[in-house]
Amino acid sequence: MLRRLLNQAGGRFDQLAGAAIFYRSPGSLARSRTEGLGPKGRIAALDQIARVYDRPEHDDPDGAFFAQPGPMDPSVAPVRSIPGGSVADWRWPSPFVPHDQDIAGRYLDQIENRTAAARVFLHGDRPRPTAILLHGYRAGQWSFEERAWPIEWLFDKGMDVALPVFPFHAVRGRKRGAPLAPGSDPRMTNEGFRQAVLDTRTLVHHLLARGAPSVGLMGMSLGGYTAALIATIEARLHFAVPMIPLASLAESARNTGRFVGSPEEQRLQYEGLDAVHRVVSPLARPPRIDRDRLLVLGAEADRITPLAHAQKLADHFGAPLEVFAGGHILQFGRADAFRAAGKLLGRLGVFEGR
Repeated sequence: MLRRLLNQAGGRFDQLAGAAIFYRSPGSLARSRTEGLGPKGRIAALDQIARVYDRPEHDDPDGAFFAQPGPMDPSVAPVRSIPGGSVADWRWPSPFVPHDQDIAGRYLDQIENRTAAARVFLHGDRPRPTAILLHGYRAGQWSFEERAWPIEWLFDKGMDVALPVFPFHAVRGRKRGAPLAPGSDPRMTNEGFRQAVLDTRTLVHHLLARGAPSVGLMGMSLGGYTAALIATIEARLHFAVPMIPLASLAESARNTGRFVGSPEEQRLQYEGLDAVHRVVSPLARPPRIDRDRLLVLGAEADRITPLAHAQKLADHFGAPLEVFAGGHILQFGRADAFRAAGKLLGRLGVFEGR
């Protein structure tokens, strides 16, 4: 009875919050060239974009589509001391270059986004096994992320922690309006994920180079999608735990009523968008790490990235799915979710503390 009530509350809150998060004003819709297209125009545009991105050579995670990470030398801004260690903000130039040159100017014009950023929680004695925590859509503000994640618990267990920022979000984004990626232009969305993959892998390799015994990913919502995507590309990950993850961008667009026209025209838009985003889909290639290092966490009453998304990822990866009570935002059973993640991390030997 209690679980049912919690799920009802969580689901209802998700519906209200989702309507606010994804709302586009009439003025914003009018300014968007993508939203201004009719069904035939959208279908034709998606077909043209798919020719740029949906190509066989892009399926190779070691190929040129996902750029290989290089060394980095972050600038370090101390934030505060904590028992047993310190907190600092790292920033480093992102060497990202868009694949689609038609939007390269618009993408690179966003000066703030050219610098990658992460807040790190480091033990003072030596580098430790590290959890990189990936945030959700329109999030990434460190004051919020420090409350959203059980950082103190992970730190007490002997892990270092890093909170990177997704492209066009928080310190890397505009002060007003929705982020440019993910957004209504699927090219910007694809490039945003390409940059997120590059910047996160650069952070992974840097942490390993400075002595971390292992580095893994956890991600919520958009961050869950990104963690799953990187798990299909980066073989040096020690673990990956997508939580309340998005699994399909086309499915999300359909669920939020973004397609227009007749049922047949909406079906063609769905298929076209799915083809465009396939190259950055975690469902498009197998994981590069062993399945026993993967865990998917889903919320029973999630109405923003419904449980079916988590199930799709778990099925594709052959990974266990742990379901907890509550919704996407009101995660009433989050303690159970993190307890399941803790069992995985304990079994993998990354916990060192009490």
